[in-house]
Amino acid sequence: MSSYWSGKRVLVTGGGGFLGSHVVNHLREKDCGELFVVRSRDYDLTREADVERLYKEHPSDVVMHLAGYVGGIFANRNYPGDFFYRNLMMGALVCHYAYKSGATKVVAAGAGCGYPEFAPQPIKEEDYWSGYPQDDSAPYSLAKRMLHVQSMAYWRQYKFPIIDIIPGNIYGEWDNFDLNAAHVIPALVRKFVEAVDDGHASLPVWGSGKPTRDFVYAGDVAEGMVLAAEKFEEPVLMNMSSGRDHAIREVIDILTEITGFKGAIDWQLDKPEGQISRRFDMSKAKSLLGFEAHTGLKDGLKKTLDWYRANRAEARNLVVEAAE
Repeated sequence: MSSYWSGKRVLVTGGGGFLGSHVVNHLREKDCGELFVVRSRDYDLTREADVERLYKEHPSDVVMHLAGYVGGIFANRNYPGDFFYRNLMMGALVCHYAYKSGATKVVAAGAGCGYPEFAPQPIKEEDYWSGYPQDDSAPYSLAKRMLHVQSMAYWRQYKFPIIDIIPGNIYGEWDNFDLNAAHVIPALVRKFVEAVDDGHASLPVWGSGKPTRDFVYAGDVAEGMVLAAEKFEEPVLMNMSSGRDHAIREVIDILTEITGFKGAIDWQLDKPEGQISRRFDMSKAKSLLGFEAHTGLKDGLKKTLDWYRANRAEARNLVVEAAE
């Protein structure tokens, strides 16, 4: 049956990474003419020559740009130069050569932490430029903000659409579970699996557990990004999350329940815990796309935990790394 994707050549950067793996799964269910997943071992997206070669070897109609150099608070504090440079170069080069090679559009993943640290809650797209982001992640998030600048500039000069999707705190299968680089949910999932399977008496958690986040299952975001590619022919800045906030303590309570952990939680109050609260306004995505995240937190956590337990030996556990 014919669809938007029938006969189209689709290129996915970061398709072997976290969000990219979910997007690739959704695209494989479509009638794509050709789907090419970019691997970092074959193309270094921070090098112009590699990006130019990529598009010569794999000309594409639609580009899904999901590659990124990502990590949690610890990694952002220790590698700010890497986070800034790599994300800035990847975004600028991938979008520029998509335009030059004749692609019709780019759908890119921005960063929720790119919003100002003290933006009013729930966060609306019009507040994207109303202040400085949270300091720990600013090098990363400001590099990702440049996707929006590039989107506006390339539409004004070339009428080339770059759709900038701002995910919430995504989690799910294929995440990065390295404790030096992971975001909060994969870090906690790993700690709970190790505590239960390896018989630990206590489980360390950074901070107080009081901060809240707008957690969203990566499969839901992937579905929304594919829908955005189908729908939009002009540049759009759009939130894509659940629109609900959950305290870190709630995540811990759910993981305690579904793993059966009987030990003590060791609250490490001297550790950083980032921004106190972040929740996204989802009215734009709902009105323009009909998008609503449909995976509840408990169901999403169970999927993530089951996947990690089954793939613990092969999961990304060890080092900070760019998405493949």
